[in-house]
Amino acid sequence: MAKGYWVGRINVHDAERYKDYVATATPAYEEFGAKFLVRGGDIHAQEGESRSRNVVVEFDSVETALACYNSETYSRARAIRQEAADGEIIVVEGFAG
Repeated sequence: MAKGYWVGRINVHDAERYKDYVATATPAYEEFGAKFLVRGGDIHAQEGESRSRNVVVEFDSVETALACYNSETYSRARAIRQEAADGEIIVVEGFAG
């Protein structure tokens, strides 16, 4: 079964409130076995519009990635993130090759 990934490209405009998001989201990440592959870090934009924060989170499957995003636990964190930042999060299936 292919892994599932969250890919987030975010511009944080309230760093203090974003810390609340991270703390509130942590239980959801733990519950669904999230593994962070990219969490911030230096950005070397080559094409397109850059964001201030980039995140790649691995899950055992797309179904698990979607379940985490849609969980009651994460929904509280998502509301905080949407106050503190803007951007996009997509869920994508990994290469099963």
